[in-house]
Amino acid sequence: MSVQHDPVQRADFDQFMVPNYAPAAFVPVRGQGSRVWDQTGRELIDFAGGIAVNVLGHCHPALVGALTEQANTLWHISNVFTNEPALRLAHKLVDATFADRVFFCNSGAEANEAAFKLARRVAHDKFGPQKCEIIAATNSFHGRTLFTVSVGGQPKYSDGFGPKIEGITHVPYNDLDALKAAISDKTCAVVLEPIQGEGGVLPAEQAYLEGARKLCDEHNALLVFDEVQTGMGRSGELFAYMHYGVTPDILSSAKSLGGGFPIGAMLTTNELAKHLAVGTHGTTYGGNPLACAVGEAVIDVVNTKAVLDGVKAKHRQFTSRLQAIGEQYGIFSEVRGLGLLLGCVLSEVWKGKAKAVLDAAAAEGVLVLQASPDVVRFAPSLVVEDADITEGLDRFERAVAKLVQG
Repeated sequence: MSVQHDPVQRADFDQFMVPNYAPAAFVPVRGQGSRVWDQTGRELIDFAGGIAVNVLGHCHPALVGALTEQANTLWHISNVFTNEPALRLAHKLVDATFADRVFFCNSGAEANEAAFKLARRVAHDKFGPQKCEIIAATNSFHGRTLFTVSVGGQPKYSDGFGPKIEGITHVPYNDLDALKAAISDKTCAVVLEPIQGEGGVLPAEQAYLEGARKLCDEHNALLVFDEVQTGMGRSGELFAYMHYGVTPDILSSAKSLGGGFPIGAMLTTNELAKHLAVGTHGTTYGGNPLACAVGEAVIDVVNTKAVLDGVKAKHRQFTSRLQAIGEQYGIFSEVRGLGLLLGCVLSEVWKGKAKAVLDAAAAEGVLVLQASPDVVRFAPSLVVEDADITEGLDRFERAVAKLVQG
């Protein structure tokens, strides 16, 4: 039974929505696998993945099945009770990672908010209120709440909202000496993305993460990995920390965890989790049965050898072709990233023009992203089919060719 809806169009956005976004001129209405269709019926290949969210593409049968089954069973019961999907998903996350304990919420920002509050609470309880300083990286991104946007190292997002949260320092990414100079016994946490996402798809150097771990241990500080964008198979491992072999004290996850359904999670150890005793933190919808049922279906599919090996193979398909396109048209100086989180760094002549590349690609029927004005970002489905990769990159090359020809 389909419901009759009133017709809407892109112009309605400009009339009714708060103007904090500038969405594309077309409106996607349906998705299947790695393809989407807009209101006119035009088909596009999706290499944007809802900004690294649609980990299994659109309308994956395992996710549709899990959501539908749960939708007919129990939607919301509140945290006055626990529920079976939340317990099952927590089990699976603990079994698959360093963590002993999970806190569920609704977004990456909330997962980071919980992580930062936990880090400060642990230091407060164990060492006193003076140990509250957080060190993060320049150009990092950790969410849009006042706390997370203050920890994020991009003033353009945090300026203009009144006094900032104090006790937060920013140091250049991949610069161990800078981190060493900044860390002290007042530091409660060092917060890093194993691959800087919004900052330009910049992977951490091995020695940098190893050095950060060591410095945290020496100063009784916690190492927090923001894996909102890098987690859930995106790097070719379930979480990127596994690729590096460096274990954090606290990890945040969201985006791909729900495959498009809003969910976030903070993972940590028994020892740290006990500092969030009853009443210290909470969320109305966190761990709701719908989100957790979908999250469980996601981890069941993604955390398999077939899918994770597939990510590594698809990485090679994308990078070899993108490097060739970059060289032929002189548009990229470098293709970087892990797994299926890729950044094509624009060459000197094209610096600042990522949006133009994105628009040209959409005109040719392929969706890509930017990560800063200087980097074109790809974050496709982890199970994107080879035929879609080939066709999508053909379209992308046509877009680049037209752009370069002016």
